[in-house]
Amino acid sequence: MSKTLLIIKREYLTRVRKKSFLLMTFLGPLLMVGVLVAAVMLSLSESGKQSVLVIDKTPGMITENLFQESSEYKYFYSANDISDEEFKESDYTLMLYLSERFVETDVAAIYYKKLPSFKVMKTLEGEMEEILEGYKLKVSGILPSVYARINTKINIEPKDIDNKSEKSYDRELAIVGFAFSFLIYMFIFLYGSQVMRGVIEEKTTRIVEIIVSSVKPFQLMLGKILGVAMVGLTQFLLWVFLSGSLFFVAQATILKDKYNPEQVVEQQVSKKMASEMQQDGQNQDTQYVFEILRRINFPVMIGMFIFYFLGGYLLYAALFAAIGAAVDNETDTQQFMLPVTIPLIFGIIVGEFAITNPEGPAAFWFSLFPLTSPIVMMMRVAIGFDSGNIWQLILSMALLIGAFFGVVWMASKIYRTGILMYGKKVSYKELWKWIRFSN
Repeated sequence: MSKTLLIIKREYLTRVRKKSFLLMTFLGPLLMVGVLVAAVMLSLSESGKQSVLVIDKTPGMITENLFQESSEYKYFYSANDISDEEFKESDYTLMLYLSERFVETDVAAIYYKKLPSFKVMKTLEGEMEEILEGYKLKVSGILPSVYARINTKINIEPKDIDNKSEKSYDRELAIVGFAFSFLIYMFIFLYGSQVMRGVIEEKTTRIVEIIVSSVKPFQLMLGKILGVAMVGLTQFLLWVFLSGSLFFVAQATILKDKYNPEQVVEQQVSKKMASEMQQDGQNQDTQYVFEILRRINFPVMIGMFIFYFLGGYLLYAALFAAIGAAVDNETDTQQFMLPVTIPLIFGIIVGEFAITNPEGPAAFWFSLFPLTSPIVMMMRVAIGFDSGNIWQLILSMALLIGAFFGVVWMASKIYRTGILMYGKKVSYKELWKWIRFSN
């Protein structure tokens, strides 16, 4: 046991002292937060002011001066067509064309010199909806106040029969769980491949011949796997802390004025939508996010993330170590990598479909299957388990632990034989002989 601890210590200290580890540990959160902040700022910024020419060909409906101008939008009106060349040479950035059948079809055309952003399109659509709706009410002789009273929007709220007093957020929680699943998927690939490369490097440099003279191959493999696991967990915890700190600083400084929910609502929705949101309550989007966060049992989520991260990593790292021991260089690993990586990729695919049906049969069975449970089960953990189905989580954890010991036993058979074998192309038939071999 003391030899295994020495190998773990060596693997851990060797890797955390590398410049690449330190660089990615501190640069990774900076890049992630930087990309996120840049995306928010770009999504809330515009390339310039919009000068919109409105050509109104509708009989009876007069849109002139009904569009609301602002510092970003200036509107100009005409009942006559202009040629393409005139539009290209003009200062107008957009031309909104309302045909004679606009009132019947509810379809308008927008001509542009430069493709407008999604925000611009939604702003114009909101303006047109309000104008057209007002015109139709006027023609029908219906007062806007009467229409406001009879206009009904149906909102179906899903509710769990065991918790009827509150709205269900299971699908949203499944998305949060999928984010944790993707982190597990990424870390398994990242650190599992490090184990494989480390084994190949020690094998090709013949260092392993000296090491195995002092420790058993199983101890060497287990120490290498656990050492790299500790490196991955250390880096993940540092990423969480640094990313959270950087985003907090960015939100308090760079995004202080940009990412204000009230300003976002005011900028990106029409006046009608904004007024409706004010009547229903301010900052509903913010409340919606906080309500989802309130439903997440973070101690359980973090605990299960660590368990399934370590369980999934240890399971796959043993396979990666066996592959590294069976080959002489990284090029030869391709034939063995495909069967190992398919379950991981398939778990992500099942996870994406499970978002729409988190309690379906696919999510159930693949959350129990050890090769996919580290990916799929996190979505079910985010939703939560009651006393009636908690056995599914316990069974999944037990199967993952059992599979780990089984895979480690199988991998150790391959590792013990392959680590000292050179210059031979190994086939699946040869691997099966190594697994069956006993001494």
